[in-house]
Amino acid sequence: MTVRRLQLLGLALIGAVLAFGPRVARAAETQVAVAANFTEPAKEIAAAFKAATGHSAILSFGSSGQFYAQMARGAPYEVFLSADADRAKKAEQDGLGVAGTRFTYAVGRLVLYSKTPGLVDRDGAVLSRGKFNKLSIADPAAAPYGAAAIQTMQKLGVYNAIKPKIVTGGSITQAYQFVDTGAAELGFVAYSQVINAPGGSRWLVPAADHAPIDQQAILLYTGQNNAAAKAFMAFLKSPAAVAIIKKYGYEVR
Repeated sequence: MTVRRLQLLGLALIGAVLAFGPRVARAAETQVAVAANFTEPAKEIAAAFKAATGHSAILSFGSSGQFYAQMARGAPYEVFLSADADRAKKAEQDGLGVAGTRFTYAVGRLVLYSKTPGLVDRDGAVLSRGKFNKLSIADPAAAPYGAAAIQTMQKLGVYNAIKPKIVTGGSITQAYQFVDTGAAELGFVAYSQVINAPGGSRWLVPAADHAPIDQQAILLYTGQNNAAAKAFMAFLKSPAAVAIIKKYGYEVR
């Protein structure tokens, strides 16, 4: 290879670095704590986010209560997608979250679900009939869907009768797994978990039967200087993300 050709090759390599180097340098990743009920839409949103921005959202799933306890002990999450408004607000008040970044990204719906066709009727009357052995809910102390389940049963006047039959999961994911594996004949789960599930039977609980499940996001102080974290928060409000959120049965305000 001649000296001239080597010089030209060197110039070409330098040009490539100048052209693509800044783009690579701008791409970053962010650690996102995601409420378990939002697992599937979060995965789709993360994929769309990467395609649109080049940034990566590294997702962790669990109960909002458990995440808050971890964040209070210094867990390195940078964005918190809570299943309720209370813990996002508490993160802001306790100095874990950046003031002014909190917003409702989705409004959840509760559903009474069974894999058995015909067991759950359209009005939830199966609860008053009591012809089942186990009913699963998420831990009401850690997951707002569990609290909403108890509020619903109390409003219907069946909670005291059903209480001995309740099995409690540490998260809404475990509450669903109890039903899916047959450990419980029916359970209160997130509508997003079963919206695409074939067969079975379900009752979509009226929103008026429990406190609103306002799911809020907040940028944590650990992510305030991370471009990917701030971009992910902005992307949650984009038409692409909103379309995904609605597809899974959530409402958006």
